[in-house]
Amino acid sequence: MKYIGVWWEMHLFNTYWYKCDRHGANTANVKRYIDFAAEHGIPGVLVEGWNKGWEGHWPSNDHFSFTDPYDDYDMDELSRYATEKGVQLIMHHETAAWTTNYENQLDTAYQYMNDHNIHNVKTGYVNLLMDGKEDHSSQFGVRHYRKVIETAAKYTSNVDNHEPVMPTGLQRTYPNLMTQEGVRGQEHSAWDEDGGNPPYHTVVMPFTRGLAGPMDFTFGTFNFDNPNSPHARVQTTLAKELALFVIIYSPLQMASDLPENYAAHLDAFQFIKDVPVDWEETVVPDAVIGEYVAIARKDRNSSDWYLGVATNEEARQLNISLDFLDADSEYVAQIYADAPDTDWKTNPAAYVITEQTVTSEDVLPVNLAAGGGTAVRFIKN
Repeated sequence: MKYIGVWWEMHLFNTYWYKCDRHGANTANVKRYIDFAAEHGIPGVLVEGWNKGWEGHWPSNDHFSFTDPYDDYDMDELSRYATEKGVQLIMHHETAAWTTNYENQLDTAYQYMNDHNIHNVKTGYVNLLMDGKEDHSSQFGVRHYRKVIETAAKYTSNVDNHEPVMPTGLQRTYPNLMTQEGVRGQEHSAWDEDGGNPPYHTVVMPFTRGLAGPMDFTFGTFNFDNPNSPHARVQTTLAKELALFVIIYSPLQMASDLPENYAAHLDAFQFIKDVPVDWEETVVPDAVIGEYVAIARKDRNSSDWYLGVATNEEARQLNISLDFLDADSEYVAQIYADAPDTDWKTNPAAYVITEQTVTSEDVLPVNLAAGGGTAVRFIKN
């Protein structure tokens, strides 16, 4: 499923994880996200910063509680409200990589989730070492991650693991391991001193980390201004952010921007509402590592195809063969593209939406702005 959540606003430093007068995970704010998700058919809402422990001395924080919410976060009411609205809350368990503290609470934490009708969790291990001494990729780390996945399965919960060991195919044994990070994520583009992920980042990942399994990269930016960190920014265009929903595979896929930014561009947000996360077939019509990538995927639950195309810092025109479409059939192509004046540095939010009829014999010209992209939905007539 797709989800939104109380996450990006903290990385923008609009609100904070810990309890203060700008605490993001408060009941009223989370209800705002739930309302937006319910209105637009987005199944899930992630909430970070809901639980006590964020006020500790990071990163030596070994006292997170996974059953004790801050007093401005009414878990019982939000569980009821989300269920009433047909939305699933997604739990967040940040451990700061203090695995002993987490393992001591595993059963009570996952029972607490069950008690509140929550069956998806994003785990986090933001620290250089586990328990201050072990590498994430050590045998110690591998055993811990497996214990968490097994416990989650026992309590019928799915896991989105951040700061994981590099994926090895363990989801084939434990299919409740839905997705993992293991990649330099979108949050670096909100605050990193190096300015954020460069445009070529997302045309390298499909050839590297993307080959190892589902990848939670948390993209979907529609507003590129961040006055709190003017030195950093998301180095893409809005159309490229849409294209990433096809290019980067994850069966739990976050649209990470704020509800108000999506509400300002509902015509573009329509693609996020439409695009699946579960695919029947994948083809790569054209790609050059580090330069550009075009990936087409067929929806598992309909006859629709989707195409995502992205480039690095260079503007370019590509001609994409549509021979992956069914022969002797017509499709309506809904095209979300960079505008003629789009540029990731100077005008990233400009886009155009067009429609045309195509067949498998056609070649689709795709004009990509610098740092840009194109997203297409093909609807079979």
